[in-house]
Amino acid sequence: MACGSRRVTIQLVDEEAGPGTRGPKPFRGQRYEAIRAACLDEGILFCDPYFPAGPDALGYDELGPDSEKAKGVEWLRPHEFCAEPQFICEDMSRTDVCQGRLGNCWFLAAAASLTLYPRLLCRVVPPGQGFQGGYAGVFHFQLWQFGRWVDVVVDDRLPVRDGKLMFVRSDQRNEFWAPLLEKAYAKLHGSYEVMRGGHMNEAFVDFTGGVGEVLYLRRDTPGLFSALRHALAKESLVGATALSDRGEYRTEDGLVKGHAYSVTGTYKVSLGFTKVRLLRLRNPWGRVEWTGAWSDSCPRWDALPAECRDALLVKKEDGEFWMGLEDFVRCFNTVQVCSLSPEVLGPSPAGGGWHIHTFQGRWVRGFNSGGSQPGNETFWTNPQFRLTLLEPDEEEDDDEEGPWGGWGAAGAWGPARGGRIPKCTVLLSLIQRNRRRLRAQGLTYLTVGFHVFQIPEELLGLWDSPRSRALLPGLLRADRSPFCARRDVSRRCRLRPGHYLVVPSAARAGDEADFTLRVFSERRHTAVEIDDVISADLHALLVPYVPLELGLEQLFQELAGEEEALSAPQLQTLLSIALEPARSHARTPREIGLRTCEQLLRCFGNGQSLTLHHFQQLWGHLLEWQATFDKFDEDASGTMNSYELRLALNAAGFHLNNQLTQALTSRYRDSRLQVDFERFVSCAAQLTCIFRECRPGAGGPGGGGLPRATAGAQPALSAQATAAGSWREARASSA
Repeated sequence: MACGSRRVTIQLVDEEAGPGTRGPKPFRGQRYEAIRAACLDEGILFCDPYFPAGPDALGYDELGPDSEKAKGVEWLRPHEFCAEPQFICEDMSRTDVCQGRLGNCWFLAAAASLTLYPRLLCRVVPPGQGFQGGYAGVFHFQLWQFGRWVDVVVDDRLPVRDGKLMFVRSDQRNEFWAPLLEKAYAKLHGSYEVMRGGHMNEAFVDFTGGVGEVLYLRRDTPGLFSALRHALAKESLVGATALSDRGEYRTEDGLVKGHAYSVTGTYKVSLGFTKVRLLRLRNPWGRVEWTGAWSDSCPRWDALPAECRDALLVKKEDGEFWMGLEDFVRCFNTVQVCSLSPEVLGPSPAGGGWHIHTFQGRWVRGFNSGGSQPGNETFWTNPQFRLTLLEPDEEEDDDEEGPWGGWGAAGAWGPARGGRIPKCTVLLSLIQRNRRRLRAQGLTYLTVGFHVFQIPEELLGLWDSPRSRALLPGLLRADRSPFCARRDVSRRCRLRPGHYLVVPSAARAGDEADFTLRVFSERRHTAVEIDDVISADLHALLVPYVPLELGLEQLFQELAGEEEALSAPQLQTLLSIALEPARSHARTPREIGLRTCEQLLRCFGNGQSLTLHHFQQLWGHLLEWQATFDKFDEDASGTMNSYELRLALNAAGFHLNNQLTQALTSRYRDSRLQVDFERFVSCAAQLTCIFRECRPGAGGPGGGGLPRATAGAQPALSAQATAAGSWREARASSA
């Protein structure tokens, strides 16, 4: 908090951002080591109270408590149905992860890719766990969630039917890291069933904290093989999907449409004078392989040297196979690549250092959920972020233009190398937060995306707060992402050095969701949310003294009686009479309810009553708030929308950031997303009270604290009626 000569400023402190919070956050507050130690001391096996082994953990619909698929399910620990259970076997490989009866091939394909990189696997599956010494029936896994890692604890009771695991299993029947990881993911999102259906990038990102991209394949996709080879070399996780409009089904050549595969390797082989580019894929089922060219039984392998054939070919029904690039492009529709984050790769990955910014936001109906059409007026109410790209990419020797236009590649210099148009490559990632766990409530992912606009230099100095929104419609769009119903929507943009505005939005105005926006680049950049500092002008807190009209002062004294102070009901009576002239010009009555009057007593009185001196201060504020409300209630409807509320508060001297404005909007708007005069008074009074308390040395007009409201005694009805008559007579004579 700071107090300048004309403004009081408040700085919100993130309680989770203090020292010692950089490590993984325990999910539901459960700490693995403490739980394990307590169980060992008591000689018991852990039973998770936050994810009980029972019907609710399975699901809510097809796996619901009364469903056919949930019948006969037992929850057993591995040693109860396996002779010698192991957490991780020494010869663990990508072929260990095999799909069960749950339609989560996207998750399992990602887990299989994770096994290619032991360093990544150890982050998700912490070592030192097992079923031997120190076993207490508790395990833990670490998953990335929207800006930070969380540590998820589970017990080892797994769903078993007819003596077999219902869901994911290992090809090595006594290995259990994969089913326990699946259980941790199910706990994080509420049940096993919410994992049905998804995209590999969702799991890729949760396993690494990286940024997922989707490449839609075409027959002439340039540089695809090179891009996949470089991605795997940089330890990126890669998957491919063969889309289907009628669910999963097997084709004649052994592929499964509507299914996700891991891409686990690339290789170039020579057949005479011909170079053949091969890709290695894996079906997470652990079976059902490609039977076309370069499959396990294809005679083309016989033409290769023995040492090459022996190094590449494994003739085994393990779900893994090779296929040529041309067949791959013909049979698959999308490639999903997860580039690893600086946390995983370290501060200086191959190709240069990393720069990243992460922002958390929310779209709120009626406030900042303006839809995806820049031509609509509401679009410019969406959250906005200013991005400044300072340095163009370095020119590289590789002439091959990649399918994304190059990640710091030669393509960043324009269509022709002689053109020398410097460009900056930046990767923008928009994530919908916590939507998967809402599936049980019938909700799913919204259609979301973002636009990127260029900010001219001459307008840059005006770009300091949301008050500059009037300038927005004239901006030129520099790029945009696809808008799709995925959790993660990313776009690799190639932009000239300069200043840009990133506007993330839902496709439909009014859709509400939490989101995370991340900005990645290998060259230096800056990124900030366009937002206000939380502050209040001193004139908003110290309203100049306005003498009360004689009739109003007499009305106060008659209502106050011998106590010389008003209770909440008495204040309500006084304001209902005093505000009558304003009501005569409004389409709706401007009543101030009893609860708001109790709040005014807390803010301007001593919590129980209001003296004449304090009422004079309150009346001065009310007159200013009334004038402000009338200014922004342009149609005289007696209400303002949520966006006008922000403008009105700003005019009243309160400058609030997006987060605080969203909270106030949600609290003070009605079911029609409107704010009437009473709600505006309540909001302004609360802000006045907060900022007064934050002023150095200020105790507020009613004392230093905010006592609990207690209504005063109800005065006699005859006294109220007499006072009301006196006030009306005084107003009439003055008129």
